[in-house]
Amino acid sequence: MAEVTSELMFELLKRVHADIADIKLGQRELKADMNAMRGTLVSVHQDIHNIHTTLARHETRLDRIENRLELREFQEAQLRFEPQP
Repeated sequence: MAEVTSELMFELLKRVHADIADIKLGQRELKADMNAMRGTLVSVHQDIHNIHTTLARHETRLDRIENRLELREFQEAQLRFEPQP
């Protein structure tokens, strides 16, 4: 079995230190990626909200148009039954 010396321990600690530094770098990269994903998700959420707002406005306009058409159809139907001078 190899003798455990100060030099061997020092080399092992340097490797452990290097590995931990790599892990920290990877963690920073993952954190940056997560922040980018969060920003993208917020942007998509805002886009969906804008689409819902636009659809709601279009639905309101269509309802008004349908109501006006029904009123016009009602008036046209009444004119058919009223005597003409």
